[in-house]
Amino acid sequence: MNVLVTGADGFVGKNLIISLKRNSDIEIVRYTRNNTLDELTSFVDSADFIFHLAGVNRPESDSEFKQGNADLTFEICNRVKATGRDIPIVLSSSIQAERDNAYGQSKLLAETHLLNLHNETGNKVYLYRLPNVFGKWCKPNYNSVVATFCNNIANNLPIQINDENAELDLVHIGTVVTSFLDVLFSQYKDKIHIDIEPIYKVTLGELASKIYDYKNSRESLITERVGDGFERVLYATYISYIKPDDFGYEVKQHKDPRGRFVEMLKTKDSGQFSFFTAHPGITRGGHYHHCKTEKFLVIKGKARFGFRHIITDEMCELITTGDEAKIVETVPGWSHDITNIGDDELIVMLWANENFDPETPDTVAYKV
Repeated sequence: MNVLVTGADGFVGKNLIISLKRNSDIEIVRYTRNNTLDELTSFVDSADFIFHLAGVNRPESDSEFKQGNADLTFEICNRVKATGRDIPIVLSSSIQAERDNAYGQSKLLAETHLLNLHNETGNKVYLYRLPNVFGKWCKPNYNSVVATFCNNIANNLPIQINDENAELDLVHIGTVVTSFLDVLFSQYKDKIHIDIEPIYKVTLGELASKIYDYKNSRESLITERVGDGFERVLYATYISYIKPDDFGYEVKQHKDPRGRFVEMLKTKDSGQFSFFTAHPGITRGGHYHHCKTEKFLVIKGKARFGFRHIITDEMCELITTGDEAKIVETVPGWSHDITNIGDDELIVMLWANENFDPETPDTVAYKV
């Protein structure tokens, strides 16, 4: 299948093409501003499907809106009609098509050209009225406030907010590409206007606050809830604007004669992750908790975990090594310690179900 992508070097085009490349049965034909209308004719002649993503949204004059959005669409429609074939076309239109401005009206006219093609020939067309699309590779300081905020905040540049209560409708590029691919492989016969979801609603003030929280998490170690929904895709977008020189960052190390202790990550409601080391013969711990629980995983070395019940004096021990993948849990009301019984440095990964609070540490010294 030959798939023609106009605007192939744009934000949406780049993300779509990366996904199309995963399918070995698809040959991708790219049309950009560097190509001529004669080349467009040959591209359309060989196409089995067209993603029409090219457009103009920041011209020097309003007349360029019509040329780049409506007139180019008209040329594509004429070339498709000339082939005498049904070549499905996806158009990335805009919610601005509902508004009385030059950009919106040019998008509406582009839609009209495609609808006329469909009505005259039966050629399948699919229209997307997209809200603000965001995600990796979107150009900052251009037409996406998400890209601008993410880029500038990640790189210590100022942002400007004129109305922090202004509300945005946003869709992630991954959602758009997934929907595009669904249309490509389904080629619906009874759909023209394609709805897309989820659409996220957020104010400018909320957007900026979230992105600043992401940046500040490197200092506080407290990660936001970035595993689901809007925060998942917004965080991924923010991270994509970090420059390579800033991919890595240092966290505080606590060193003493026993070894090192390093906190890596804290969550808002699911505890924290850290690791510690111990030299041969060193014992760490020797305390109990009332409510705090922990999970230990030996990454390197050999460890003896000792336990004593603080009421009954019942005792037990567990021995594990870095060659195993064995979790050892601490239990409230049981004192515990960890001894390096090997010949090499002991390295242990640790998760605690709550963030350490020096004011209320829930840690009581008690010898095992």
